[in-house]
Amino acid sequence: MPILAAMALMISCNKPEEDTTPDYVDLGLPSGTLWTTSNLGAESSVDYGSFLAWGETTVTSPYNWETYRYCNGDADQMTKYCNDSAYGFNGFTDNLTVLETVDDASTANFGADWHTPTQSEWQELLDHTENIWTQQNGVNGRLFTAPNGKSLFLPAAGGYWEVQHIGDSIRGYFWACELYTEMPCGAWALYFDSDTCFVDYADRRAYGLSIRAVRSRK
Repeated sequence: MPILAAMALMISCNKPEEDTTPDYVDLGLPSGTLWTTSNLGAESSVDYGSFLAWGETTVTSPYNWETYRYCNGDADQMTKYCNDSAYGFNGFTDNLTVLETVDDASTANFGADWHTPTQSEWQELLDHTENIWTQQNGVNGRLFTAPNGKSLFLPAAGGYWEVQHIGDSIRGYFWACELYTEMPCGAWALYFDSDTCFVDYADRRAYGLSIRAVRSRK
């Protein structure tokens, strides 16, 4: 083998794999959960990042039932994550209520240690930090500050339906990884605006919302 070709092969073989570990903060939460400091697809804590439908690992647009991966064109035609036959395609149910790793955008982008928060992980964040509506670098959002002095900023990125950006700089919507079982065309999410912040559900899994990844402390 020519020397230059051998050197090129050696460089290629020794090239380190790309590090996908995101920046994160330890807020000292009882569970030990660590939170990424920016939204999925964002370059900083104030960037909006990517907007994804629930259970999608890549961006699809427009955001509607026709483009949503796990239904057959309408809210009562689910083809995965359905516990009620009234919402399933031809009566489909699988009783899956938590995103499998293959459908979790946090896992797909950052690796097996990371996942989209559960309802309880969002609630723990609310219960064990003080949060205020504020601005960072001109971006509206909520700042969560823990007793250990560390903080986490969530931008009010709004969300998408069809091609319309709804609530930009006014509201924040962040997916949880759990299905809303009372109406399985929806899923749980964190909601906030300038007055309030709570865990709720979004009635359309096909909405494009923000994602903030978490993992356990090692």
